[in-house]
Amino acid sequence: MASSPQGSAHSLPAYLDALCEAGGGSYRVLAAESDGRLIGGIALYEQNSPLGKYISPRLLLHYNGILLAPPAAHSPSQRTARDLRALAALEHSLAEASYSRLRLRCRSTLTDLRVFVARGWILRPAWSYVVAISDLNAAWSRVHKDQRRLIEHCRQQGLQVTVDDDFDAFHRLHVQTHRRKGAPLYLPRERFRRFVQMLRQSGLARLYHARLPSGRVIASQLVLTGPRPVTDTVAASTDGEFLKLGTAPFLRWKVFEDLAASGYSANDLTGASLDSVARFKSQLGGELVLCLEAARPDRFGFRAGQYALDLAARVKSSLLRSRSTPDGEAG
Repeated sequence: MASSPQGSAHSLPAYLDALCEAGGGSYRVLAAESDGRLIGGIALYEQNSPLGKYISPRLLLHYNGILLAPPAAHSPSQRTARDLRALAALEHSLAEASYSRLRLRCRSTLTDLRVFVARGWILRPAWSYVVAISDLNAAWSRVHKDQRRLIEHCRQQGLQVTVDDDFDAFHRLHVQTHRRKGAPLYLPRERFRRFVQMLRQSGLARLYHARLPSGRVIASQLVLTGPRPVTDTVAASTDGEFLKLGTAPFLRWKVFEDLAASGYSANDLTGASLDSVARFKSQLGGELVLCLEAARPDRFGFRAGQYALDLAARVKSSLLRSRSTPDGEAG
């Protein structure tokens, strides 16, 4: 389903293999067929906990939703009927699964989940910013003037951007951001290193660094690439010493330039809450898009246990944030 309008690196076997090795999960694929043709599918990344096996988006798996076959040369009603058959078949298989939690986050290109609503699933809205980069002049005109000024300032200061395998520099800033903002660490260090290495070897990720003229890395960004025209930014961090320099917007823009030069048409900034990070993303000229999350009610034991775990995580995050000041930099 690499050509699916809902496709991305998140649903590719090579990506899921890397995530399973790093995160300790497993995955399986459900496929919907009609007249011997594949019309839909979903890759289910299964996570284990003492509360039971579950399916849910997680760090490094922002989207885990359904993929439909690309539009065929049929009438709109025929295409809709085909998609509804695929969705009904997938929902039936999912409903029979014994997961303690089952939550799917679909890309904004999937808007019709009526089958799931009719069968008792709960739909929740989620948002993201997607920056169109096929026309860089138009993209630049959409960037907020304050961010354009900071980007130009960084250029004048001689900052350069490299695409390389300097994971240590990336992880140093990742940990620094965690300590400063209470942001979560995605994976333990060496497992994260192996994860990025596997993705880069498969052509599914690029590691970007903004460097001072001395070569010091002061901002890093991990972007998922792959065969689809839309890329995904999954992690971005800035050295706290250089937050006011404008390094974050500078690196973001240089990433857009590099991706556009490689033929990509857009970059999904993965997330758009109402915090300072999302306000920063909105100033990069992206379009706010609506994504749908479909969920079955959790099993009672899982829900109660997860509430206790989430409460402990929120307390820990609040303690970390109380020692820092907000800034726009997370992926």
